[in-house]
Amino acid sequence: MQASSKNAQSYRKPLILTAALGLVVLIGWLRAITGPEFAFSFLYLLPIVTVTWIAGRPWGITMSALSAFSWLIVDLCMLDRFSRAYIPLVNEVFRFTVFLFIVFMIDRYKKIMEAQKELAMQDPLTGIANRRAFQHLATVEIDRSRRYKLPFSVMVIDVDDFKSINDQFGHHTGDRLLTTVVETIRHHLRAIDIIARFGGDEFVILLVNTAETAADTVVRKLRRQLLDRMKEKQWAVTFSIGMVTYHTIPNSVDETIQTADALMYEVKHHGKNNVRHAVFKP
Repeated sequence: MQASSKNAQSYRKPLILTAALGLVVLIGWLRAITGPEFAFSFLYLLPIVTVTWIAGRPWGITMSALSAFSWLIVDLCMLDRFSRAYIPLVNEVFRFTVFLFIVFMIDRYKKIMEAQKELAMQDPLTGIANRRAFQHLATVEIDRSRRYKLPFSVMVIDVDDFKSINDQFGHHTGDRLLTTVVETIRHHLRAIDIIARFGGDEFVILLVNTAETAADTVVRKLRRQLLDRMKEKQWAVTFSIGMVTYHTIPNSVDETIQTADALMYEVKHHGKNNVRHAVFKP
């Protein structure tokens, strides 16, 4: 799915650039047949804005220069219709300046939009996905698992006695603990696996294309590494983990999380600091 999306984008960009260039030529031709009495320079905003948004600021600057140049060429061809020979050049310098201002404004606005979108999908403390991002990413992976009949596993990790760390050492230490947990998880999982923070001390992980044997190995190794890091930092916390492996693909992401979450709470109600693992097969 990601590959097909990238291929579509790679084809779309040249097509848009070609169409934008054709539109610039068309606007220049329109200028040539209507004469200097009519100003259609605002029409250049369509290719300039589109190219800047799709292809980026360098291409937007290039399109602005081509737009100003095409208008200048036409004006120079009917120079005798201007009261002063330098007027077309002055006009194009001004027009190019306006185009550049628009390009930089569009580029800045796009970056702000992208930054806001990223923040909306990211946990501000740890930098990993938040609940909203996990829902989106996990939906894509579950659909892929359904299409290719691949297993996957979901685990919910809760930090036992996290509140006592906040109460005893303060929230700054609690934040350090959470970031240490995330660093440890990231270090021991693959880049394709999805990690998200769902609550104050609750994390959800989707192990892509992972059946029960591999998932069991991963979760037990990860729990051991987490306990070692906590001991190293002298933080008296443990980890309750619920995990579910699916060979029969569930109807929704929420269903997988709720099942793993229920297993995690079973661990907490039976002494904490353990793993419960369920497997769903056809």
